[in-house]
Amino acid sequence: MKSTNERVLNLDALRGFAILTMVLAGTIPYTGLPAWMYHAQLPPPERTFNPNLPGFTWVDLVFPLFLFSLGAAISLALEKRLTRQSLPRVGLHIVERTLLLAFFAIFLFHVRPHIIDPQLTTEAWLLALLGFSAMFAIFVKLPEHWPFKFRLVFKLFAWLAALLLLFPLRYPDGSGFSLYRSDIIIIVLTNVYFSCSVIWLLTRENLLLRLGVLGVLLAIRLAHTEPGWIQWLWEFRPLPWLYNLYYHQYLFLVIPGTIVGEAMLAWRKNLKTTAPLFSRSAWHPLGVGLIMLLILTVNLIGLQARWLWVNHLSTFILLSGGWLLLKNGQTPTENFLKKIFLWGCYWMILGLVFEPYEGGIKKDHPTMSYYLVTSGLSIFLLIAFTIFEALFKRPFWLKMLAGNGQNPMIAYVGFANFLWPILALSGLATLFDQLTCASPWLGFIKGLLYTATVALGVYWLSNQKIFWKT
Repeated sequence: MKSTNERVLNLDALRGFAILTMVLAGTIPYTGLPAWMYHAQLPPPERTFNPNLPGFTWVDLVFPLFLFSLGAAISLALEKRLTRQSLPRVGLHIVERTLLLAFFAIFLFHVRPHIIDPQLTTEAWLLALLGFSAMFAIFVKLPEHWPFKFRLVFKLFAWLAALLLLFPLRYPDGSGFSLYRSDIIIIVLTNVYFSCSVIWLLTRENLLLRLGVLGVLLAIRLAHTEPGWIQWLWEFRPLPWLYNLYYHQYLFLVIPGTIVGEAMLAWRKNLKTTAPLFSRSAWHPLGVGLIMLLILTVNLIGLQARWLWVNHLSTFILLSGGWLLLKNGQTPTENFLKKIFLWGCYWMILGLVFEPYEGGIKKDHPTMSYYLVTSGLSIFLLIAFTIFEALFKRPFWLKMLAGNGQNPMIAYVGFANFLWPILALSGLATLFDQLTCASPWLGFIKGLLYTATVALGVYWLSNQKIFWKT
């Protein structure tokens, strides 16, 4: 974090944290743990979906963190691409990446072992591994020094292998390939990646216009239940397997991310090799980082327990404390943190004001409070990672998070389509289940171990410069 040529890890670490907590949420015991260990609308012990139950847990935060990171990355990546490519070529890149993400969503869901066969037979595990291998060949970034013709033939064979695996597949209900069988998280990602990229290109020099897009989106969201053209627009789906205007509500997370991405780009340009990152002693920025984590903790506890007055008052006090520590920034890093902190305060306060609306904060179905509060919390966690990276000289845990954030596709599929099948086929999964079945918390520890294994594996791949790219 000392020069403009060295990659800053804070955004990668935030994205890696989001991906790994997704993996953890999918590997802990299905029931038996406290309600705050699950989605708020899927409480134990029955885990029956209750859309009227307000609340907010750490599991509800992980997807917003990833979408916010996507928004920041869009600003950084497209700005860099515009320096060496024409606008039409950048637009073509956006379309290409959108189609690749859509393929990833569809192919991945078709080769998930529990989708192939809920009984998780040997055949399902083997097909899942074959699916992982096909995805690896399609999405891996091949070395530039390899001959172009070899790389082209390699990719053509990878696509052919994927299609030969995909179309003959049959599922327990007798069905086969379907465009409508797709991973919902990646499909949402596909929708907002395309729309946010286009919005950013059109508004990259006009922030007010970009914020105005959110105002229009809010109006559509409020008016779509009334008969008329807005309702028609809301329900218009020319490609229903791919496009859904409903998914674009997550732009309330992605567009705030683009604002932070632009601030990050300006900050990186101002970083000097020998200039200090902070103008005061280490205790000062450390206090800021701890306040950011306290804001996150307070809201995870207060919003889930429904201690709203205590939560809101505590959050306001902590925000005030953060402002007092950041307001007199002198270095580029301090000014960057102050700028994005103010944006975090804005989204956070707006989200807490919206909290009573729609029956309280909820992930499913997502409320305005959910979008806005998680936008603010994403910024605060990014601030914490930025400070910890600088103060602790890139600690291993942060580099590991960043390594996973630089390789999010492998991290996302690594457990279900690689590690889990290997454990199952070797008999280790059954052994671990027997060793941890006595207590749900032992099952949680097992989930931590699985997640750590994925994290270390993906970190190693990133260090070897083996990346999946769309």
